[in-house]
Amino acid sequence: MNMENDNNVNENSVEDIVSRYRPQLDKIVPYVRWLKDNSSNADVAQSYSNSDLKSMPFPVYDSNLLAFVKACQSTNLLDRNYVYVYSRNHLNSAKDEIMFINDAGIANMEDLAGILSKYILGGMTKGTLWAEGVRNGVLHRVVEKMDELCKFWGQESDRPLA
Repeated sequence: MNMENDNNVNENSVEDIVSRYRPQLDKIVPYVRWLKDNSSNADVAQSYSNSDLKSMPFPVYDSNLLAFVKACQSTNLLDRNYVYVYSRNHLNSAKDEIMFINDAGIANMEDLAGILSKYILGGMTKGTLWAEGVRNGVLHRVVEKMDELCKFWGQESDRPLA
């Protein structure tokens, strides 16, 4: 991820993390409710094929899913090196991802962005990955957790110490 420190706070301090991630999250947080409502059993992508044309089937996505993906692509949250997040944290399945997300703290924001990256960047080449991320709840949970952490720690930095 290539988000720069504004030199007003120590690099990787809580204030720095919140100030780097908050503006990026504001672009994708509006989709949290839709992601939650469509997790587990919703059809957010259908396969279209026409036997008359003898064409290869291709996915047709829900417009909200495409808008969410486009919003994610417009942020600095996506990291092409997300594979290292998976190997470093021993994440092999959606169950592992969800357990990691549930236990994540503010120091794990880069790793959470790596999980988001897997689904958004991977979905550009693997047609079912975006829908799978919605269906298994990982996309909803990762965006919600990142927002929750920024809100919690952002409030802490706004209050005076004494």
